[in-house]
Amino acid sequence: MTNAFVINGGKPLKGEITPQGAKNEALQVISAVLLTDKKVTISNIPDIKDVNKLIELLGDMGVVVEKTAPDTYTFIAKDIDQDFFQSETFKSKGGGLRGSIMIVGPLLARFGKASIPKPGGDKIGRRRLDTHFLGFEKLGAQFNYNPADGFFNVDASNLKGTYILLDEASVTGTANIVMAAVLAKGVTTIYNAACEPYLQQLCKMLNRMGAKISGIGSNLLTIEGVDYLGGTDHRLLPDMIEIGSFIGLAAMTGSEITIKDVKYPELGMIPDVFKRLGIKLELRGDDIYIPAQDHYEIETFIDGSIMTVADAPWPGFTPDLISIVLVVAIQAKGSVLIHQKMFESRLFFVDKLLDMGAQIILCDPHRATVIGLDKQVQLRGISMTSPDIRAGVALLIAALSAQGQSTIYNIEQIERGYQHIDDRLKALGADITRI
Repeated sequence: MTNAFVINGGKPLKGEITPQGAKNEALQVISAVLLTDKKVTISNIPDIKDVNKLIELLGDMGVVVEKTAPDTYTFIAKDIDQDFFQSETFKSKGGGLRGSIMIVGPLLARFGKASIPKPGGDKIGRRRLDTHFLGFEKLGAQFNYNPADGFFNVDASNLKGTYILLDEASVTGTANIVMAAVLAKGVTTIYNAACEPYLQQLCKMLNRMGAKISGIGSNLLTIEGVDYLGGTDHRLLPDMIEIGSFIGLAAMTGSEITIKDVKYPELGMIPDVFKRLGIKLELRGDDIYIPAQDHYEIETFIDGSIMTVADAPWPGFTPDLISIVLVVAIQAKGSVLIHQKMFESRLFFVDKLLDMGAQIILCDPHRATVIGLDKQVQLRGISMTSPDIRAGVALLIAALSAQGQSTIYNIEQIERGYQHIDDRLKALGADITRI
């Protein structure tokens, strides 16, 4: 029996909402507890499936995990059960969780070996793991893939610092290689490193634990290997994807919403992209206030040509918000070309939006032109299925703005990334029921 959301849309919302801790940062920093046998405390952890599964997996390995508050855990990775990694439990749990790839770097660094099942996760094109493995190999790890049991076994008894030029600025790839390199002998240089705020957070946390990483925030990281890391306390940033989603939600539904504690300096160009769609927002302390707007108009480029919104590695615009921008543009005045460069097949959810009455031309798997309705026509509620986390929330926003009733199936996909989203939206006045 799968869960679904039933939404009666078309009503403005009002109130305050606080973003959860960042999911993508959580998967990295929680894996980093494996680098030390001392206590690590992490707060602002979101209560979502992908993160909870990773915490459970660490417990299965022998990490002593204690929940000290609803969003705070302590971890002590003293006695790790090495045999666990060959077990069926690990194969089923690790294989169903894309984040499980993140434990490989720390395990290699500390124990000199690791094995992982072939990972699963979102269906948004081929997310290659080559970057991770090529980096480990450059540090001196040896891989063998066993097709019989579907495991990658890695031997890394002698990791040595080296120069690594990444084939793509993969966030998880960079994080994994950084975690492997902090305990390697000598100096590792990673060029074309990802420089997302979440990765900066990981590096700062590792430095507090005793690592020597410089170049944080740039695409050239230098890591001087150390022999040992200690414990630390770490607080996750708020999830920028949630913040962007709530800005979009406010605009689409004509709602007055305050998004609390957003850590504004870490949002990069996200607020600016929404401003270019004509959405008014103001910073009040560290909160973003969005007034109720009946109307928002997409800017054109200076020469009058149609605005393009494209994703790019940080500090460019994050691909995770492309689906949100696409949905928000439906009710803007004007047109915009949405160019999803980094993943194929992330735009295929537009067929549902067309059924709701949106004016969108899907040019190819990477590009869609949205012709704004300027709120002259309301979307209409339909039944639909969520293909992946980000499209799911985009569809949820569309449904909340639509006339009539919508049903969204496969909401497990949404809940992998957004905690208690229905309760938090209800607190703003949304009419949303789980069935």
